[in-house]
Amino acid sequence: MTASTNSTNDKQNRAPLIWNSFCMGCLGLQCPGLWSHPDDKSRDFNTIEYWINLAQLLEKGKFNALFIADVLGPYDVYDGPGNFRSVAKSGAQFPTTEPSAVVSAMAAVTKNIGFGITFLTISENPYHFARRLATLDHLTKGRVGWNVVSSYLDSAAKNLLNGESLPPHSERYERAQEYIDVVYKLFLSSWSDDAVELKNRVFTNPDKVREINHKGKFFTVPGPSITEPTPQRLPVIIQAGTSKAGKEFAARNAEVVFITTFSPEELGKQIKAIKTLAKEKYGRPEGSIKFLQLITPVVADTHELAEEKFKELQLYGDLDGAQALFSGWTGIDIGKYDYEDNITDKGTNAVKSFLELWNKTSPGEPANVKKTRRDIARQITVGGLGPVFYGTPEEVTDEIQRWVDISGVDGFNVTYAISPGTFEDFVEKVVPLLQERGLTQKDYPQDLDHSLTFREQLFGSDRKEPYYLLESHPAYDLRWRAGESKDEFERRLNKKRKSETQEIA
Repeated sequence: MTASTNSTNDKQNRAPLIWNSFCMGCLGLQCPGLWSHPDDKSRDFNTIEYWINLAQLLEKGKFNALFIADVLGPYDVYDGPGNFRSVAKSGAQFPTTEPSAVVSAMAAVTKNIGFGITFLTISENPYHFARRLATLDHLTKGRVGWNVVSSYLDSAAKNLLNGESLPPHSERYERAQEYIDVVYKLFLSSWSDDAVELKNRVFTNPDKVREINHKGKFFTVPGPSITEPTPQRLPVIIQAGTSKAGKEFAARNAEVVFITTFSPEELGKQIKAIKTLAKEKYGRPEGSIKFLQLITPVVADTHELAEEKFKELQLYGDLDGAQALFSGWTGIDIGKYDYEDNITDKGTNAVKSFLELWNKTSPGEPANVKKTRRDIARQITVGGLGPVFYGTPEEVTDEIQRWVDISGVDGFNVTYAISPGTFEDFVEKVVPLLQERGLTQKDYPQDLDHSLTFREQLFGSDRKEPYYLLESHPAYDLRWRAGESKDEFERRLNKKRKSETQEIA
């Protein structure tokens, strides 16, 4: 996609956008095969130095967060089933490393940038996971968010669910909702804010710790939580699914929603749908959920050079790796089609929203256009699931502004064609223009007496309790507040549950 040059250069009267980098402990991420480009350094993803340098670069660019995606199995649908040869050869998200392991190292060399981390709700018991997540929130001084993923790869399920296949899409979201409910309880309802006293030879007041006694369809977790309250009390909740079930989950739980579309018009529709559901069903007002769109910028000093750069990147793309990713995302073995065939399969049990994405018509395309196998493979090699903004710094900035003006999006997930080169170009050439137009912050807040938490990055630091959930979030009242006795808190919880039961009835 070529950047538009028609947008005005006038500064907009809006809050600065939210800027995340979109990364993964693997080769290429959204651009399979580009690890072979001579300027790419993603081969070093399993070294501490790679992540430290990346975090420092992004903080220099005043990014709000560095987000790390994750999968727990190879993409083995293409020419399958069970075929991982294509991802092994191309390096398409295989091999990959555990996302949380590098966060502490990055936090140690930065002060303000947040860290979004993907954890799957089929990967481990929520009790164990809650401890890991709480530990990260402590070690980073409140700079962590959790991307809640219900999983979509059968290869992961077979290794994590005792050889069983992935549950149906609706059941995965049902399980994910109970999983996050357990996490809410462990983080918010097990320890009082002031449980740790550190006086009179008492570390923790036992009267300010309680069991959660969760008994549900999928999990039995008595508690209490084994970790004390964290700086944010609950790490930021992130979600990326935009299927019907995904929208429902986002409207109820998410503080940040990652969306990927190929047009700002479609992006605006997706945002509106989730906002409407969040307000009408859960009473969450405008601004309580932030929406971010995936983009891949390709920047050069002239438009012609940017176009050449984009075409050169395509030469390094691996078509088999791209098709393996598509097949894994959608559950469709694209290898059964000829290259000029339109993809008509309705998909299987993978990510429903990914298949819907490819079937959407972008502005300028004929009505009801279908993507061929060749179209899809070629598109994924550079850009993956999102659009490529290529052009001069001014053109890329114009295109960003155009998407914001049309869709009302709150920010962007910037992913890379080559790492760290894509990010270096963006920080050095595009960020200054974004700052001039008020589309990104010029600096982090300087008047705080603490390190900036991830939630403050998203919602500002001018609230009474800026580290904590917004009052409109459905889990807000689950927090056991300082000065509240155990009996008082449990009476309040029971009253809340009774009210919710009556509303459902």
